[in-house]
Amino acid sequence: MLHHDTLFIGGDWVAPAGTDTIEVISPHSEEVVGRVPDGTAADMDRAVAAARDAFDNGPWPQMTMAERAAVVGRLAEIYEARQAEMAGIITTEMGSPITFSQLAQAPQPLGMLKYFAGLGATFPVEEERPGLFGPVVVRREPVGVVAAVVPWNVPQFVLMTKLAPALVAGCTVVIKPAPETPLDSYLLAEMINESGIPAGVVNIVAAGREAGEHLISHPGVDKVAFTGSTAAGRRIASICGEQLKRCTLELGGKSAAIILDDCDLPSAMGFLSMASLMNNGQACVAQTRILASRNRYDEVVQAVAEMVTGQQVGDPADPATGIGPLVARRQQERVEGYIRTGIEEGAKPVVGGLDRPYDRGWYVAPTVFAGATNDMRISREEIFGPVLTVIPYEDEADAVRIANDSDYGLSGSVWTADTDHGMDVARRVRTGTYGVNMMHTLDPNTPFGGFKASGLGRELGPEGLAAYLETKSIARLG
Repeated sequence: MLHHDTLFIGGDWVAPAGTDTIEVISPHSEEVVGRVPDGTAADMDRAVAAARDAFDNGPWPQMTMAERAAVVGRLAEIYEARQAEMAGIITTEMGSPITFSQLAQAPQPLGMLKYFAGLGATFPVEEERPGLFGPVVVRREPVGVVAAVVPWNVPQFVLMTKLAPALVAGCTVVIKPAPETPLDSYLLAEMINESGIPAGVVNIVAAGREAGEHLISHPGVDKVAFTGSTAAGRRIASICGEQLKRCTLELGGKSAAIILDDCDLPSAMGFLSMASLMNNGQACVAQTRILASRNRYDEVVQAVAEMVTGQQVGDPADPATGIGPLVARRQQERVEGYIRTGIEEGAKPVVGGLDRPYDRGWYVAPTVFAGATNDMRISREEIFGPVLTVIPYEDEADAVRIANDSDYGLSGSVWTADTDHGMDVARRVRTGTYGVNMMHTLDPNTPFGGFKASGLGRELGPEGLAAYLETKSIARLG
């Protein structure tokens, strides 16, 4: 069992203000696998004070961006040497299949560190433009102290979309991991200490909702970067709006995969097994609405059902496992509630249903619904589990209409033999990311974020770095 009794604040391991602890429960065995302090408002105050002092008085914001990028590059080297350890911890604490952890949970954060280190080495901090009365220098400066609030599903990936650009920009950061997945952040803290990042630049306090809201509301925080549910995002947006505090919000999704009639189904199913079911279905970008024309509807339903039944359900530490348990009992009960709702609404589970695969562990049966319409709750609400809904459409215009008939706009895909035509479909679907005959892979060089209730702002790419910079215009005569 991994046991930590301190918090990472101001470059040191410090005793928490309170005595409560967070127990990390294995989703597979339902046994305690870790224990860490449960951060309090006082701990958040101390972390913000350390970050504030490091920003206002420390060397980090005064370094050139290229100098900071070099330090982030050193962090990437340290991370690379320990990424296998990181993958194992994430699988242990939240049940992600080890193959997915080794493919994405650890390597993608490493890729982001490397990308932003490279971007920061050449990013233009100042540029001169002609003004009405003489030259004007447009300068980019760090936004200040950042509160990074991250969820449990891909904890390091989501954290690095915030931490890597914030560090390169010159910000200081207070990280609040989710209480379900605090263990990976302790490994990261060890790496940060080794990298040479100055004390107080990064602070980590695992805590629940109350202490998290205290951090978000703290007057010493200049920007909030949040990934999580749309309901929580609305609450954070209201706090930031009241304080005129900068924020970026990466929220929920209910993405649609459009299967056109000329699609090669076996090829599409090979990709959709990842796009729809990755991380046990606990992914905001998951393609959980499968849109099929009435001409090929039964054929698509059968192909999706075969794809899902081909996934081995079991111990996430087993490399043969394709789908593991959900993160917590409440999540298991929530997803089963949606399966029950789908049945009550008249959809038919052609695979899966309410019979649990195992008596122990927070498993649900991967489920495919047929006979569904886009107005059902299983078609409109983010389930966050291995539940797919196959929805019929009349023609291509109807497919685009259904894809856009959603409160969300995060991701999506189209599957067709004609990629140029697929690009035309992609331009008509209102989402922040999209794939033609593939899942959008969240390339570090391209912006990620959503339309509508899927969030505000963009992460990754140059746009992701710009989100941690304020722009200043300096005019001069002579």
